[in-house]
Amino acid sequence: MQAISQRIKEFNSDRVPAFTMLKYKMMSQNTFRFFRGTCHLFYEDLSKANPLPQYPSTWVCGDLHLENFGSYKGDNRLVYFDLNDFDEAVLAPATWEVARIVTSIFVGFDALGISPREALQMGKLFLNTYSSILSKGKSRYIEDLTAKGIVKLFLEKVADRKLKQILKQRTINKDGKLNFIIDQTRLFKLDNPLKRELIKFMKLWLKQNRKSRFNVLDSGFRIAGTGSIGVKRYVFLLQHIDNPKKFLLVDMKQAKPSSLQPYTTVQQPLWENEADRIVSIQQRMQNISPALLSAEIFKDDCYVIKEMQPTADKIDFMVIKDKPKDISRVIQDMALLTASAQLRSSGRQGSALADDLIAFGKDNHWQQSILDFSTQYAKQVKKDYAAYMKDFAKGIFSK
Repeated sequence: MQAISQRIKEFNSDRVPAFTMLKYKMMSQNTFRFFRGTCHLFYEDLSKANPLPQYPSTWVCGDLHLENFGSYKGDNRLVYFDLNDFDEAVLAPATWEVARIVTSIFVGFDALGISPREALQMGKLFLNTYSSILSKGKSRYIEDLTAKGIVKLFLEKVADRKLKQILKQRTINKDGKLNFIIDQTRLFKLDNPLKRELIKFMKLWLKQNRKSRFNVLDSGFRIAGTGSIGVKRYVFLLQHIDNPKKFLLVDMKQAKPSSLQPYTTVQQPLWENEADRIVSIQQRMQNISPALLSAEIFKDDCYVIKEMQPTADKIDFMVIKDKPKDISRVIQDMALLTASAQLRSSGRQGSALADDLIAFGKDNHWQQSILDFSTQYAKQVKKDYAAYMKDFAKGIFSK
């Protein structure tokens, strides 16, 4: 077995076996999918190379890449475009977060067949925009009224789509009652005892969160993303008791320790549990939190609960890969959101003050070290992926 494969198997050893094998299969699709599924490799290697400035310390989402920006409905019911995955969130050097997203540009663009020259331009554009926003010291956000270009069209499309359209695709009417379609791709069947326990838990949660006018119709095991496949994740279909035409989808995802935790030397706060860590940092970094966001315990495991966001609510770079202006606009928006999240959460439990981030943005001598590291690490990802695929073909990951 290749050393890279051993590291991957060890990291994923505590996940649900059947779904972990599905994760391995998805990681085999291309280098970018592999990169998304191996956040732990990135930070382990980065900590050993140690080529980047270790300042300033900021709250980071941790696994920042091109597909961890997307739309969601906030608790004010408006639709936002923002960072949307905080499973790996910790206090860490700002340069680590930036190196992760720039590397994702290089890896992702290569997988799309976009030239290295254009990828480098977009990497520089991200860094320049990020530095500019930091230097001004004012966080910003993106929703329908403030969005421009392709992101504005994207948000308008998302806002116009009704929940009933999603339900039509994902549910079936059985004897006058809606049930999930178990497609064995995004949704899998739960065994009956666990399903009963989950529904009982959700009913109690709804009551505690003043949502007792909703009834739980169905639940299932949900698959979404890449890196988190294999953790326990459930989705619930809710129907309003007084208004039968009103439905909600609720996501409940097991919270695991951050894969950055073993490698950053920055002192972390003492969280109540991993779900508390994720929810607390998400609330600090996002302008508006997703609806129903909370941390809960079920059968001794901690979970993050929130209103479910459809997996399609991300920018599809395949669609815009031949549209340089659209790509530039999206990269600028992602840089704006990254810098804004760090400014918004500054000065909290050890994170740098806004003044420190402003100074960091103005002094951009560190940008070249990011570009150099990300360029080299993108090449390392291709080598690691090739080694992974050799073992994958041998069936190492199906055992």
